[in-house]
Amino acid sequence: MHDGVQLAANIFLPSEAGRFPILLARTPYNKGDDLFPNYRFFVEHGYGVVIEDVRGRYESEGTFDPFTQEPKDGDDTLNWIARQAWSDGKIGMLGGSYLGIAQWKAAWFRNPHLKAIAPVVSGYDDYRDRFYSTGGAFQLGHRLLWMAENLRAPDFAMPEFDRFVRTLPLRQADVATTGQRCETFQKALDHPTEDAFWQNVSTRAHIGQISVPVFSVGGWYDNYVESDLAAFQALRKNSGVHRILIGPWPHNMSIKFANVDFGKESGAPIRRMQLQWFDQWLKSKDTLLMSRPPVQIFVMGVNRWREEHEWPLARTRITPLYFRSQGRANTLNGDGTLGPRPSRIAPPDRFAFDPRNPAPTAGGAVCCNPRIFPWGPMDQRRVEQRSDVLVFSSPPLTKDLEVTGQTQVVLYASTSAPDTDFTAKLVDVFPNGEARNLSDGILRLRYRSSLGKAELAHPGEIYKLTIDAGVTSNVFLKGHRVRIEISSSNFPRFDRNPNTGRSIADETTLRSAFQTIYHDAAHPSRVLLPVIPN
Repeated sequence: MHDGVQLAANIFLPSEAGRFPILLARTPYNKGDDLFPNYRFFVEHGYGVVIEDVRGRYESEGTFDPFTQEPKDGDDTLNWIARQAWSDGKIGMLGGSYLGIAQWKAAWFRNPHLKAIAPVVSGYDDYRDRFYSTGGAFQLGHRLLWMAENLRAPDFAMPEFDRFVRTLPLRQADVATTGQRCETFQKALDHPTEDAFWQNVSTRAHIGQISVPVFSVGGWYDNYVESDLAAFQALRKNSGVHRILIGPWPHNMSIKFANVDFGKESGAPIRRMQLQWFDQWLKSKDTLLMSRPPVQIFVMGVNRWREEHEWPLARTRITPLYFRSQGRANTLNGDGTLGPRPSRIAPPDRFAFDPRNPAPTAGGAVCCNPRIFPWGPMDQRRVEQRSDVLVFSSPPLTKDLEVTGQTQVVLYASTSAPDTDFTAKLVDVFPNGEARNLSDGILRLRYRSSLGKAELAHPGEIYKLTIDAGVTSNVFLKGHRVRIEISSSNFPRFDRNPNTGRSIADETTLRSAFQTIYHDAAHPSRVLLPVIPN
């Protein structure tokens, strides 16, 4: 590396002599000694493969700092590979999750040897999809579980997940989780707003520097899918070469969901598509992948793949469904409904949010060990029995309704606290009552105007809030119902708001907040669905 630190790498080459195009994977998860079967496929098709431990991990020297190290280390590695006798100077990068993040950051430097990248389930923003969220809440379960599995002190036994996610103050959760202080975690807590620190380390802020062709892959139940799609949308403004594929998958596409099967067509030949991608850009072969539309999505409900020419889809019709009730929308058995028009006069709905007893996460786009932290589609009826969850459901549909894109919830709300959270979840309700989650989101009230500036609330004042409830592609079939859940917690997917208005990272006091949701003519709370016409 540029500073003398040495990184360890394995090099695998085809058996014949010569110079080869090279595929690089940079990993924090141990390159090991053997060639993984997924990479052997590429060697058998004429590529060399280099698998490298990133700085500070396993056999590589240095101190692990994922915020800062990957752009320059990636660039240095590309230059090193290009100088070797077995390299023809054309390099691609591949891999998922952190390995995808490393690709994005290496691409910042526009290295002339890097010809294409293929990130999988990686996202492109450290603040909005890795540590915090589009609504400013901390992605607690994901972060701590990753730390527990990857950053534990030697001989420190992994503690119980349900215990370390409840650590107070949050600033001490790294020690409770790993047995040692984690500088990356502390830095993230030191910057709860989307400030200059995050701008400096995020690919989202550097997207204008990305000129290499990108073929990304994501899953509707993956934590990074919204970011994957946002990156594609941004890149397509400058070039038509980029491609994206989104399937009905969680963070690990090879793991099946426990109780939901999207059919035999729900898989995709990712490796063969990546081979076409690299053949196109490293071997100058015209391939089928480039002759097809740039977007491939799996539409759930009807369970089939579809090709599109852009994201978001140009024919989208943003369709509102308004919250309605007589003030008793609490629980699945309440009177909350969704309708095409707002009520003229209607009493508001109220609930108490106690962070000591938060509404639990039940599946969804969480990460990264489903045995410990279950992910994906799950029946939400158990959560919907809680009095701190408002449930608004449409009548049974008289015809199929496709929702593909980003869902938003416009909420008119007040609270007794100087700061609190509001959550929203999109649910597909089957005729048998099963309530299958599709996407969800959260808004920390102090970030209602901007993620870059915290602004405490005035208790009792009514605020118009917009909650990003995530992305999906699903056909609500005839006879199904559209449902929206409103609450103030989704724990431990997101951290608990202590409702005090003070620094959340350092807070030890948890207080209840009393929430009011308005949905009359003057306060038309609603969900905005991205409906795709037949």
